[in-house]
Amino acid sequence: MSHIATDETDRLIASNKVEGTAVYNGDGDKLGSIYNFMVDKRSGRAEYAVLQFGGFLGLGSDYYPLPWDVLTYDTDQGGYVVNLDKQLLEEAPRFAANDHPEFTPDYGREIYRYYGINYPY
Repeated sequence: MSHIATDETDRLIASNKVEGTAVYNGDGDKLGSIYNFMVDKRSGRAEYAVLQFGGFLGLGSDYYPLPWDVLTYDTDQGGYVVNLDKQLLEEAPRFAANDHPEFTPDYGREIYRYYGINYPY
């Protein structure tokens, strides 16, 4: 009997392996890590990855919803790469740890518009 991967294949990855994965910019600088991601209940499509960025050892960090489409997995770095610099990210829509937004379609349009992507819903 062959081994069946339950947490990662060449195309799929389990959610618990995505959380905590490093996120880098195009220059290879670590920006933060994936805190969690939001999945559309009906389509099953990942809509946002929430990037934990800033602070020290997770304290004082802010959370930045990124459209899933801005992330590219880089096997050499073992993490996701985004074509964003830190200044653009520092000015991006975000929320504090104790202040979770409502992920409504209006909020989605605002996030996607900031990154120059058409909101698919």
